[in-house]
Amino acid sequence: MADMTFILVAVLAFVSIAGVGWVFAGGSENKVNAKRVKTLGAGDGRRKKKISSVDLANSRRKQVQETLKDLEAHQKEQRKQSISLKAQIEQAGLSWSPTGFWIGNLVVGCIIFGLLVFTGRPILIAAGLGVGGGFGLPRWVLGFLRKRRMKKFSKEFANAIDIIVRGVKSGLPLNECLQIIGRESPDPVGPEFKQLVEGQTVGVDLPVGLEKMFTRMPLPELNFFAIVLTIQQKTGGNLAEALENLANVLRARKRMREKIQAMSSEAKASSMIIGSLPPLVGTIVYFTTPAYMSLMFTETNGQLMLAGGAFWMASGIFVMKKMINFDI
Repeated sequence: MADMTFILVAVLAFVSIAGVGWVFAGGSENKVNAKRVKTLGAGDGRRKKKISSVDLANSRRKQVQETLKDLEAHQKEQRKQSISLKAQIEQAGLSWSPTGFWIGNLVVGCIIFGLLVFTGRPILIAAGLGVGGGFGLPRWVLGFLRKRRMKKFSKEFANAIDIIVRGVKSGLPLNECLQIIGRESPDPVGPEFKQLVEGQTVGVDLPVGLEKMFTRMPLPELNFFAIVLTIQQKTGGNLAEALENLANVLRARKRMREKIQAMSSEAKASSMIIGSLPPLVGTIVYFTTPAYMSLMFTETNGQLMLAGGAFWMASGIFVMKKMINFDI
């Protein structure tokens, strides 16, 4: 009986110890499984977060591409349209009307015609030179003023972008930065940005205002600026960083342009000397021996020779000008 009791107690003790061991072993395994499940869940969360960030980047990239396509299509339509006389006058910074410009052409032509007739030139030659000078000289002056104004704008535009970059970094809104440029920057940068701000005050959207500004000042630098602001307004992003990179690019373009101008200065001087020699020598000969040189104007063969020489000189000057001018 005592042996049976001892065996029973031993069996119960073994069962109890085995149960306790199983409980602890199972609990540890459950903890391991729980930890494993938690780790997998965290990995899934990170993976989902990564996927969402990738989707956001892809969506923003597609939005930027669509914006660029729209801008490119709009610019192609603008290139197909010829620049009107009114737009050319605005680009030159003048307040004339097209009617006033044509009246000025007529006045210049009449003055040239009157001077030639007064000096004893034939009527037909005076009329031809009057018509050519009346239509050509004002156009040349208008083109010269346009190029000079665009050159001044391009020279100061990078500094204007720096004002926007510093203002945005310091917490100022974009419109206030544009107002500062309109007040502080010299002509023509200041007046152009002032018109942009005034347009916004009457309800003109920024992309539309930039488009009008580009019409008044058709420069690649301003086109880049308009694209950056339009994309930032539609898709968001770091405006200060984008404009700072744009300012660096514009300064690099300016340095490259100045370097090319310095390297081509010798060729320009040579072309000016070579191009001015024939008219200069002809003028000297005309004043020293008028009878000898007057045959070039009175005889038919002389007139043909002068016309041919003028044509070939003009062709050579045009070719040399194209060879030493580079677009950057």
